[in-house]
Amino acid sequence: MTDHSNASSSSASQTPRAAPHWDLDMHTGTPCLHVQGDWTVQNGGMAPFPTDGLHQTHQGQTLQIDTTGLQQWDSAFITFLWDVKQAAGHAGLTFDPTHLPEPAQRLLALLPEQPAAKPAGPGPKPPLLERVGDITLNTLTETGTVAELAEETTKGALKTVTGKSGMRLKDLATDIWNAGPSALLIVGVVNFLVGAILAFVGLVELRRFAAEIYVANLVGIACAREISAIMTAIIMAGRTGGAYAARISTMLGNEEIDALQVFGIPVSTYILLPSILSLALMMPLLYLYGTLIAILGGFVVAMSMMSVSAIGYWTTTFDGVALHEFVFGFVKSFFFASFIALAACRVGLKAGRSAADVGIAATRAVVIGIVGIIAMDAVFAVIANALDI
Repeated sequence: MTDHSNASSSSASQTPRAAPHWDLDMHTGTPCLHVQGDWTVQNGGMAPFPTDGLHQTHQGQTLQIDTTGLQQWDSAFITFLWDVKQAAGHAGLTFDPTHLPEPAQRLLALLPEQPAAKPAGPGPKPPLLERVGDITLNTLTETGTVAELAEETTKGALKTVTGKSGMRLKDLATDIWNAGPSALLIVGVVNFLVGAILAFVGLVELRRFAAEIYVANLVGIACAREISAIMTAIIMAGRTGGAYAARISTMLGNEEIDALQVFGIPVSTYILLPSILSLALMMPLLYLYGTLIAILGGFVVAMSMMSVSAIGYWTTTFDGVALHEFVFGFVKSFFFASFIALAACRVGLKAGRSAADVGIAATRAVVIGIVGIIAMDAVFAVIANALDI
């Protein structure tokens, strides 16, 4: 016995879906758009309505939609209707959605009346003098802002001595720990390797002139005067400066800075002063520590490649490196630290409020800090040469 119900259902499931199509009827005097078929994405219902599809109509008429032949539909049908609505608006017609299915009317009502305007292309570049003037004014403005920030920080530091500052000692102790003892390992490793590299290169070159013992003077003077101060500053710019910018920009995004300003709490004293003061205090000490570690690195390499006693190497180092070399590097480290902290805090304060702006602020603070350190070191070299230091 044949199962006719299964056979009929199988033949119905194999019936192809009607292709989506439409036609415009103008015979009744009122334009009517007949929509028939299966308007789904899978059935090819994503074809856009032509912009000139209503050219036969006249302005002031009402465009009606006939959906009696409409079968299944999804977002492809809504996209088609939105195109029809835009074309009706350009042709001066009134779009009548009353004959559409109720879900389609609700979805169509969520769409804007007009498509989004295309973004304007880039305008012509301003003249060269105007661009140079803008850059100059922006630079002067930022310089003045950073100078004002440095002034407020200095006043806050002086008030801290008298106990009248609004800075919390707990915040200062935390920042001192993060900027000082927590950085000992990375500063020591980098300076040790730099001192070892200097000793190795110096030995290779000085051995040609039988002047190997002077490698102690080379490592000591180079590290005490330039290398250790620069390397320590670069490490702190990447480690601490970036952290300052990221922290302040995160507080800005979380509206914590706005809350402090609403309550009348000075941001420069409450947030910036502990950060700047801790780095300015710890950087010179890290420089001294890094210099000694760098000299130790040179000593390790020299002992493995030279036939000289350890006492002789250290004696040559102490005799060849004057005290003013350490003083010069100590002073430079203080100014390096102040610049790194001020630049990082300023970058954090002017950052955006999104999560992506936090990473941008941290990167910008590191780049500005490293470039500023190299530029400041060049200025110190010129000053040292003029003063014969």
